[in-house]
Amino acid sequence: MGGDDVKRVVFYDTEARHVELKIRLDHDDMSQSEFFRAMVTGYISKNELILSYIDDYRESNIIQSKTKIQNSQKLIQKGRKTMQKFIIDEDERDNIFDLIAQEHPDL
Repeated sequence: MGGDDVKRVVFYDTEARHVELKIRLDHDDMSQSEFFRAMVTGYISKNELILSYIDDYRESNIIQSKTKIQNSQKLIQKGRKTMQKFIIDEDERDNIFDLIAQEHPDL
């Protein structure tokens, strides 16, 4: 992986935690890169399990107040419900394409 659109992410931790991470990753047959990409993807895509862990972490480490965390959770849930309103299943999609084909047979 390389190129202008790729950024390197680096952070520091203790040697002991790095060793523990390497052992766990080896046990799970994952590279560090694969693990961190998976975690970032889950965080960005608002995976419920990852967000739940992050919420617990923020609360226990007093990064944000309980109220702010709860408000954030409500907004994410509201966004999910809104997305559900606009998701169409395969039958609906096929019906839309059938209607388009009937209206515009030359397409």
